[in-house]
Amino acid sequence: MAGGGNKNGSEHGSKGAVFLAVIGNGFLTIIKFVAFLLTGSGALMSEAIHSFADTANQGLLFVGNLRSTRPADDRYHYGYGAERYVFALLSAMGIFVLGCGVTIYHGIHSLLHPPDLTYSWIAFAVLGISFAIEGMVFISAVREINRERGQTSFFAFMAASSDPTLIAVVLEDFVASTGVLVAAAGIGLSWWTGNPAYDSASSIVIGTLLGFLAVWLGWRNRQLILGPSVGPEKSAAVVDFLNRQPSIDTVEKVRTRIVGAKQFRLAADVDWNGHELGRQQTEWLRERIEAHRGPDGNIKDDIDYQELAMSFGDRLLESLGDEVDRIEALLSKEFPELANIDIEAD
Repeated sequence: MAGGGNKNGSEHGSKGAVFLAVIGNGFLTIIKFVAFLLTGSGALMSEAIHSFADTANQGLLFVGNLRSTRPADDRYHYGYGAERYVFALLSAMGIFVLGCGVTIYHGIHSLLHPPDLTYSWIAFAVLGISFAIEGMVFISAVREINRERGQTSFFAFMAASSDPTLIAVVLEDFVASTGVLVAAAGIGLSWWTGNPAYDSASSIVIGTLLGFLAVWLGWRNRQLILGPSVGPEKSAAVVDFLNRQPSIDTVEKVRTRIVGAKQFRLAADVDWNGHELGRQQTEWLRERIEAHRGPDGNIKDDIDYQELAMSFGDRLLESLGDEVDRIEALLSKEFPELANIDIEAD
Protein backbone atom coordinates (compact mmCIF):
# COMPACT_ATOMS: atom_id res chain seq x y z
CA MET A 1 0.00 0.00 0.00
CA ALA A 2 1.38 3.39 -0.93
CA GLY A 3 0.32 6.97 -0.41
CA GLY A 4 -0.42 9.56 -3.10
CA GLY A 5 1.38 12.76 -3.99
CA ASN A 6 1.08 16.29 -2.64
CA LYS A 7 -2.34 17.77 -3.35
CA ASN A 8 -2.15 20.71 -0.92
CA GLY A 9 -2.04 23.37 -3.64
CA SER A 10 -5.11 21.98 -5.38
CA GLU A 11 -6.99 21.52 -2.10
CA HIS A 12 -6.20 25.10 -1.08
CA GLY A 13 -7.46 26.46 -4.41
CA SER A 14 -10.67 24.45 -4.18
CA LYS A 15 -11.36 25.56 -0.60
CA GLY A 16 -10.56 29.17 -1.46
CA ALA A 17 -13.02 29.19 -4.37
CA VAL A 18 -15.80 27.71 -2.22
CA PHE A 19 -15.13 30.07 0.69
CA LEU A 20 -15.28 33.07 -1.65
CA ALA A 21 -18.57 31.75 -3.06
CA VAL A 22 -20.08 31.35 0.44
CA ILE A 23 -19.18 34.92 1.43
CA GLY A 24 -20.37 36.42 -1.86
CA ASN A 25 -23.69 34.57 -1.94
CA GLY A 26 -24.36 35.26 1.73
CA PHE A 27 -24.06 39.00 1.06
CA LEU A 28 -26.27 38.73 -2.04
CA THR A 29 -28.95 36.84 -0.13
CA ILE A 30 -29.33 39.74 2.29
CA ILE A 31 -29.49 42.55 -0.28
CA LYS A 32 -31.85 40.60 -2.57
CA PHE A 33 -34.32 39.91 0.24
CA VAL A 34 -34.23 43.60 1.20
CA ALA A 35 -34.86 44.57 -2.44
CA PHE A 36 -37.76 42.10 -2.63
CA LEU A 37 -39.35 43.59 0.49
CA LEU A 38 -39.06 47.06 -1.03
CA THR A 39 -40.38 46.17 -4.51
CA GLY A 40 -42.49 43.01 -4.15
CA SER A 41 -40.82 41.57 -7.28
CA GLY A 42 -41.21 37.81 -7.67
CA ALA A 43 -38.04 37.74 -9.76
CA LEU A 44 -36.10 39.33 -6.90
CA MET A 45 -37.71 36.88 -4.49
CA SER A 46 -36.53 34.03 -6.73
CA GLU A 47 -33.05 35.52 -6.88
CA ALA A 48 -32.98 35.86 -3.07
CA ILE A 49 -34.01 32.20 -2.67
CA HIS A 50 -31.45 31.27 -5.31
CA SER A 51 -28.63 33.05 -3.44
CA PHE A 52 -29.76 31.57 -0.12
CA ALA A 53 -29.72 28.07 -1.65
CA ASP A 54 -26.29 28.71 -3.14
CA THR A 55 -24.95 29.91 0.21
CA ALA A 56 -26.26 26.85 2.05
CA ASN A 57 -25.13 24.44 -0.65
CA GLN A 58 -21.67 25.91 -0.98
CA GLY A 59 -21.41 25.80 2.80
CA LEU A 60 -22.09 22.06 2.55
CA LEU A 61 -19.40 21.76 -0.12
CA PHE A 62 -16.92 23.57 2.13
CA VAL A 63 -17.67 21.25 5.07
CA GLY A 64 -17.41 18.19 2.83
CA ASN A 65 -14.11 19.46 1.48
CA LEU A 66 -12.69 19.80 5.00
CA ARG A 67 -13.97 16.42 6.22
CA SER A 68 -12.68 14.56 3.16
CA THR A 69 -9.07 15.50 3.93
CA ARG A 70 -9.00 13.56 7.20
CA PRO A 71 -6.36 10.77 7.18
CA ALA A 72 -7.20 7.07 7.14
CA ASP A 73 -7.83 5.44 10.50
CA ASP A 74 -8.74 2.05 11.99
CA ARG A 75 -12.37 2.46 10.95
CA TYR A 76 -11.86 3.71 7.40
CA HIS A 77 -8.66 2.20 6.07
CA TYR A 78 -8.90 4.04 2.75
CA GLY A 79 -9.59 7.44 4.27
CA TYR A 80 -12.51 9.85 3.98
CA GLY A 81 -11.93 11.15 0.44
CA ALA A 82 -15.38 10.08 -0.79
CA GLU A 83 -17.14 12.07 1.95
CA ARG A 84 -17.03 15.21 -0.18
CA TYR A 85 -19.23 13.37 -2.71
CA VAL A 86 -21.87 12.77 -0.03
CA PHE A 87 -21.92 16.46 0.89
CA ALA A 88 -21.94 17.45 -2.78
CA LEU A 89 -24.95 15.16 -3.31
CA LEU A 90 -26.71 16.80 -0.35
CA SER A 91 -25.87 20.14 -1.94
CA ALA A 92 -27.48 19.07 -5.23
CA MET A 93 -30.61 17.99 -3.33
CA GLY A 94 -30.69 21.38 -1.62
CA ILE A 95 -30.49 23.16 -4.98
CA PHE A 96 -33.38 21.07 -6.26
CA VAL A 97 -35.63 21.62 -3.24
CA LEU A 98 -34.76 25.19 -2.22
CA GLY A 99 -33.64 26.58 -5.54
CA CYS A 100 -35.82 24.81 -8.09
CA GLY A 101 -38.89 23.78 -6.08
CA VAL A 102 -39.47 26.93 -4.03
CA THR A 103 -38.62 29.27 -6.90
CA ILE A 104 -40.96 27.61 -9.42
CA TYR A 105 -43.72 27.43 -6.81
CA HIS A 106 -43.34 31.14 -6.09
CA GLY A 107 -43.38 31.96 -9.82
CA ILE A 108 -46.55 29.94 -10.45
CA HIS A 109 -48.20 31.47 -7.39
CA SER A 110 -47.35 34.96 -8.67
CA LEU A 111 -48.84 34.12 -12.07
CA LEU A 112 -52.10 32.97 -10.49
CA HIS A 113 -52.18 35.81 -7.96
CA PRO A 114 -50.31 38.77 -9.50
CA PRO A 115 -48.64 40.92 -6.81
CA ASP A 116 -48.58 44.71 -6.71
CA LEU A 117 -45.11 45.61 -7.97
CA THR A 118 -43.24 48.74 -6.97
CA TYR A 119 -40.81 49.59 -9.75
CA SER A 120 -37.64 51.23 -8.49
CA TRP A 121 -34.02 51.74 -9.37
CA ILE A 122 -33.26 49.64 -6.27
CA ALA A 123 -34.13 46.42 -8.10
CA PHE A 124 -31.77 47.12 -10.97
CA ALA A 125 -29.01 48.34 -8.64
CA VAL A 126 -29.20 45.13 -6.61
CA LEU A 127 -29.18 43.03 -9.77
CA GLY A 128 -26.16 44.96 -11.04
CA ILE A 129 -24.27 44.34 -7.80
CA SER A 130 -25.31 40.69 -7.92
CA PHE A 131 -24.09 40.25 -11.47
CA ALA A 132 -20.72 41.80 -10.57
CA ILE A 133 -20.23 39.56 -7.50
CA GLU A 134 -21.51 36.38 -9.16
CA GLY A 135 -19.28 37.10 -12.15
CA MET A 136 -16.26 37.64 -9.92
CA VAL A 137 -16.79 34.32 -8.12
CA PHE A 138 -17.42 32.56 -11.44
CA ILE A 139 -14.23 33.94 -13.00
CA SER A 140 -12.22 33.01 -9.89
CA ALA A 141 -13.46 29.39 -10.08
CA VAL A 142 -12.81 29.21 -13.83
CA ARG A 143 -9.24 30.42 -13.28
CA GLU A 144 -8.70 27.72 -10.68
CA ILE A 145 -9.97 25.08 -13.12
CA ASN A 146 -7.70 26.43 -15.86
CA ARG A 147 -4.77 26.14 -13.44
CA GLU A 148 -5.59 22.50 -12.70
CA ARG A 149 -6.70 21.12 -16.07
CA GLY A 150 -3.32 21.39 -17.81
CA GLN A 151 -3.62 20.31 -21.44
CA THR A 152 -7.11 18.86 -20.97
CA SER A 153 -9.89 20.85 -22.61
CA PHE A 154 -12.14 22.84 -20.29
CA PHE A 155 -15.30 20.85 -20.99
CA ALA A 156 -13.49 17.49 -20.87
CA PHE A 157 -12.11 18.44 -17.45
CA MET A 158 -15.59 19.46 -16.25
CA ALA A 159 -17.06 16.14 -17.39
CA ALA A 160 -14.32 13.91 -15.97
CA SER A 161 -13.11 15.72 -12.84
CA SER A 162 -13.20 13.75 -9.60
CA ASP A 163 -13.49 16.99 -7.57
CA PRO A 164 -17.17 18.07 -7.47
CA THR A 165 -16.44 21.17 -5.42
CA LEU A 166 -15.00 23.46 -8.07
CA ILE A 167 -17.37 22.08 -10.71
CA ALA A 168 -20.38 22.88 -8.52
CA VAL A 169 -19.13 26.43 -7.83
CA VAL A 170 -18.54 27.11 -11.53
CA LEU A 171 -21.93 25.78 -12.61
CA GLU A 172 -23.85 27.38 -9.74
CA ASP A 173 -22.35 30.79 -10.38
CA PHE A 174 -22.82 30.49 -14.13
CA VAL A 175 -26.51 29.74 -13.55
CA ALA A 176 -26.62 32.53 -10.95
CA SER A 177 -25.18 35.06 -13.41
CA THR A 178 -27.65 33.89 -16.06
CA GLY A 179 -30.45 34.09 -13.49
CA VAL A 180 -29.61 37.73 -12.76
CA LEU A 181 -29.99 38.56 -16.46
CA VAL A 182 -33.29 36.65 -16.63
CA ALA A 183 -34.56 38.50 -13.53
CA ALA A 184 -33.51 41.85 -14.99
CA ALA A 185 -35.33 41.03 -18.24
CA GLY A 186 -38.49 39.98 -16.36
CA ILE A 187 -38.54 43.07 -14.15
CA GLY A 188 -37.77 45.33 -17.11
CA LEU A 189 -40.56 43.89 -19.27
CA SER A 190 -43.04 44.10 -16.40
CA TRP A 191 -42.10 47.76 -15.80
CA TRP A 192 -42.30 48.57 -19.54
CA THR A 193 -45.62 46.79 -20.21
CA GLY A 194 -47.22 47.09 -16.78
CA ASN A 195 -47.83 43.31 -16.85
CA PRO A 196 -46.43 41.47 -13.77
CA ALA A 197 -46.62 38.14 -15.63
CA TYR A 198 -43.15 38.72 -17.09
CA ASP A 199 -41.73 39.07 -13.60
CA SER A 200 -43.44 35.82 -12.54
CA ALA A 201 -42.31 33.99 -15.68
CA SER A 202 -38.71 34.93 -15.00
CA SER A 203 -39.01 33.21 -11.60
CA ILE A 204 -40.12 30.00 -13.32
CA VAL A 205 -37.23 30.22 -15.81
CA ILE A 206 -34.71 30.70 -12.97
CA GLY A 207 -36.18 27.73 -11.09
CA THR A 208 -35.99 25.55 -14.21
CA LEU A 209 -32.31 26.42 -14.69
CA LEU A 210 -31.66 25.42 -11.08
CA GLY A 211 -33.54 22.16 -11.61
CA PHE A 212 -31.32 21.17 -14.55
CA LEU A 213 -28.23 22.10 -12.52
CA ALA A 214 -29.36 20.03 -9.51
CA VAL A 215 -30.13 16.95 -11.63
CA TRP A 216 -26.73 17.06 -13.36
CA LEU A 217 -24.81 17.55 -10.10
CA GLY A 218 -26.80 14.78 -8.43
CA TRP A 219 -26.10 12.35 -11.28
CA ARG A 220 -22.38 13.16 -11.33
CA ASN A 221 -21.98 12.75 -7.58
CA ARG A 222 -23.89 9.47 -7.71
CA GLN A 223 -21.27 8.23 -10.17
CA LEU A 224 -18.42 9.37 -7.92
CA ILE A 225 -19.95 7.75 -4.82
CA LEU A 226 -20.20 4.43 -6.71
CA GLY A 227 -16.47 4.72 -7.45
CA PRO A 228 -15.87 4.81 -11.22
CA SER A 229 -12.58 3.80 -12.80
CA VAL A 230 -10.01 6.42 -13.74
CA GLY A 231 -10.63 5.73 -17.43
CA PRO A 232 -8.91 3.68 -20.13
CA GLU A 233 -6.08 6.14 -20.80
CA LYS A 234 -4.71 6.17 -17.26
CA SER A 235 -5.38 2.44 -16.79
CA ALA A 236 -3.37 1.74 -19.97
CA ALA A 237 -0.53 3.91 -18.65
CA VAL A 238 -0.48 1.89 -15.41
CA VAL A 239 -0.43 -1.43 -17.31
CA ASP A 240 2.38 -0.17 -19.55
CA PHE A 241 4.39 0.85 -16.49
CA LEU A 242 3.94 -2.56 -14.85
CA ASN A 243 4.82 -4.42 -18.05
CA ARG A 244 8.16 -2.58 -18.18
CA GLN A 245 9.22 -4.08 -14.84
CA PRO A 246 11.67 -7.00 -15.34
CA SER A 247 10.19 -8.91 -12.39
CA ILE A 248 6.70 -9.02 -13.96
CA ASP A 249 5.89 -11.46 -16.76
CA THR A 250 2.36 -10.33 -17.58
CA VAL A 251 -0.33 -8.11 -16.09
CA GLU A 252 -3.49 -10.19 -15.95
CA LYS A 253 -5.95 -7.63 -14.61
CA VAL A 254 -5.98 -4.02 -13.42
CA ARG A 255 -8.84 -2.48 -11.46
CA THR A 256 -9.03 1.20 -10.54
CA ARG A 257 -11.52 3.11 -8.42
CA ILE A 258 -11.80 6.82 -7.66
CA VAL A 259 -11.77 7.19 -3.87
CA GLY A 260 -11.54 10.97 -3.53
CA ALA A 261 -10.78 14.18 -5.34
CA LYS A 262 -7.70 13.51 -7.49
CA GLN A 263 -7.20 10.18 -5.72
CA PHE A 264 -7.67 6.66 -6.98
CA ARG A 265 -7.04 3.13 -5.80
CA LEU A 266 -5.27 0.48 -7.87
CA ALA A 267 -5.49 -3.30 -7.65
CA ALA A 268 -3.36 -5.31 -10.08
CA ASP A 269 -3.08 -9.09 -10.59
CA VAL A 270 0.30 -9.99 -12.09
CA ASP A 271 2.29 -13.06 -13.07
CA TRP A 272 5.75 -12.73 -11.56
CA ASN A 273 8.84 -13.58 -13.59
CA GLY A 274 10.33 -16.43 -11.58
CA HIS A 275 13.52 -16.46 -13.63
CA GLU A 276 14.22 -12.81 -12.79
CA LEU A 277 13.40 -13.23 -9.10
CA GLY A 278 15.62 -16.35 -8.97
CA ARG A 279 18.45 -14.59 -10.83
CA GLN A 280 18.51 -11.93 -8.13
CA GLN A 281 19.47 -14.68 -5.62
CA THR A 282 22.44 -15.95 -7.67
CA GLU A 283 25.12 -14.31 -5.53
CA TRP A 284 23.50 -15.39 -2.27
CA LEU A 285 23.21 -19.01 -3.49
CA ARG A 286 26.80 -19.00 -4.75
CA GLU A 287 28.09 -17.85 -1.35
CA ARG A 288 26.17 -20.60 0.45
CA ILE A 289 27.55 -23.28 -1.85
CA GLU A 290 31.10 -21.91 -1.79
CA ALA A 291 31.05 -22.18 2.00
CA HIS A 292 30.93 -25.99 1.52
CA ARG A 293 33.73 -26.21 -1.04
CA GLY A 294 36.82 -28.08 0.21
CA PRO A 295 40.54 -27.27 -0.28
CA ASP A 296 40.56 -29.53 -3.33
CA GLY A 297 37.85 -27.41 -4.96
CA ASN A 298 35.15 -30.04 -4.68
CA ILE A 299 31.82 -29.61 -2.91
CA LYS A 300 31.72 -31.42 0.42
CA ASP A 301 29.00 -33.88 1.22
CA ASP A 302 27.91 -32.01 4.38
CA ILE A 303 25.40 -29.68 2.64
CA ASP A 304 21.99 -29.79 4.32
CA TYR A 305 19.90 -29.44 1.18
CA GLN A 306 16.64 -29.21 3.12
CA GLU A 307 17.97 -26.30 5.18
CA LEU A 308 19.33 -24.68 2.01
CA ALA A 309 15.99 -25.05 0.24
CA MET A 310 14.09 -23.55 3.19
CA SER A 311 16.53 -20.65 3.45
CA PHE A 312 16.25 -20.06 -0.29
CA GLY A 313 12.42 -20.03 0.01
CA ASP A 314 12.55 -17.45 2.80
CA ARG A 315 15.02 -15.39 0.82
CA LEU A 316 12.85 -15.54 -2.31
CA LEU A 317 9.71 -14.40 -0.45
CA GLU A 318 11.64 -11.57 1.19
CA SER A 319 12.95 -10.55 -2.23
CA LEU A 320 9.42 -10.61 -3.66
CA GLY A 321 8.20 -8.35 -0.84
CA ASP A 322 11.06 -5.91 -1.53
CA GLU A 323 10.17 -5.97 -5.23
CA VAL A 324 6.53 -5.14 -4.47
CA ASP A 325 7.64 -2.23 -2.27
CA ARG A 326 9.97 -0.98 -5.04
CA ILE A 327 7.25 -1.11 -7.70
CA GLU A 328 4.70 0.58 -5.42
CA ALA A 329 7.15 3.39 -4.64
CA LEU A 330 7.82 3.92 -8.37
CA LEU A 331 4.09 3.83 -9.14
CA SER A 332 3.39 6.50 -6.52
CA LYS A 333 6.10 8.68 -8.05
CA GLU A 334 4.81 8.12 -11.59
CA PHE A 335 1.14 8.62 -10.61
CA PRO A 336 1.00 11.07 -7.64
CA GLU A 337 -2.79 10.74 -7.39
CA LEU A 338 -2.49 7.06 -6.42
CA ALA A 339 -3.79 6.79 -2.86
CA ASN A 340 -3.72 3.00 -2.43
CA ILE A 341 -1.94 0.21 -4.32
CA ASP A 342 -2.57 -3.53 -4.10
CA ILE A 343 -0.39 -5.83 -6.22
CA GLU A 344 -1.33 -9.50 -6.06
CA ALA A 345 0.09 -12.64 -7.67
CA ASP A 346 -2.36 -14.08 -10.17
